[in-house]
Amino acid sequence: MTYSVKSSDVKRRWHLQDASGKTLGRLATEAAALLQGKGKPAYSRHLDNGDFVVVINAAKVRVTGKKAEQKVYRHHTQYPGGLRETTFAKMMETHPTRVIEHAVKGMLPHNSQGRAMARRLKVYAEGAHPHQAQITVEREG
Repeated sequence: MTYSVKSSDVKRRWHLQDASGKTLGRLATEAAALLQGKGKPAYSRHLDNGDFVVVINAAKVRVTGKKAEQKVYRHHTQYPGGLRETTFAKMMETHPTRVIEHAVKGMLPHNSQGRAMARRLKVYAEGAHPHQAQITVEREG
């Protein structure tokens, strides 16, 4: 018989990723795969069996080429003429954690299951974080 994992069988681990000096996209793909549980032997698309991911030193993440000046984050205020744009450099000055959160969220499923996965992503601008007791796996970066 084929084994199908149940939600009661899911064991969630905590992974620590250091973003200092890493490229934004490569860091985000690793985090998204861990949040989805793609590295587990019992991975199944319909079940949320991913792990928790803690990313530290988000302010030290880097991008290649001219993305620091040309990459733009857009959102709309839902009022007429309410399109707002922020460059990558400005976003890193004001909210460096949002850069990683935005990149990882774009790689997750765009449904309620993806939103649940995104809630397990914890991003911190500096090296200090309150999850030291939960960390089971530290990823070199």
